[in-house]
Amino acid sequence: MDAIVVIAGSAGGFEALRRFVAALLTRCTASFFIVIHIGSYPSMLPSLLARTAGLHSAFAYDGAPIEAGRIYVAPPDHHMLLEPSRVRLNQGPKVHHTRPAADPLFISAAKVFGERVIRIVLSGGGSNGANGLRAIKEHGGTALVQRLQDALTPSMPLSAMAAVHPDCSICLRFTFTGS
Repeated sequence: MDAIVVIAGSAGGFEALRRFVAALLTRCTASFFIVIHIGSYPSMLPSLLARTAGLHSAFAYDGAPIEAGRIYVAPPDHHMLLEPSRVRLNQGPKVHHTRPAADPLFISAAKVFGERVIRIVLSGGGSNGANGLRAIKEHGGTALVQRLQDALTPSMPLSAMAAVHPDCSICLRFTFTGS
C-alpha cells in the first residue's frame, strides 16, 4: 500500500517544504497532504510547489479522490480531513487559533490510514500538530520533525517533540544570501 504523507508548517515552513518537495521523485506513489497556516489569505502555494516538484500539486476540494503521486494543499480558511478514499474540507472551528490547522488533518489521517501515515512537522510557531502527532504514533504511523537548529521558527517542531518522541528529525537546511 502507498504511504500517506501529512505535512504541516507555519512561519518559516515554506522553504523547508519547497526543499522537501524538490527532492521527491516523479515516480513517487505516496499521496501528500499539506497544511500551511495561511488563514483566509489568498495563496499560490500549489503553483509554487508545482514549479519545484515533478508531482501534480493543487488545492484540495471537498470530495476529491485520494490519488497516488499527488500533492493536496489545504485551501485558505478550510480544514482538510481524510476519509478512506477522499478528501473532506470544512470551515469548522479554528484549532490552535488557525484554519487550516494541522491537528484535524493528522488525527483524521491516523484514524483512517494508521501505520501507512508519515507525518512531518516543519518550522512554525505554536503547538498545532502536537495532538495529531500523538494520534499518528498511537495508530502505528511514523513521525518526523524538522531539526530545531534548521527551523526558522522552532515552536511547532519543539511542541511535537514534547508531545511524543518522533521517529527522527529531518535536516532541511537553509541558505540565505544578501546582506
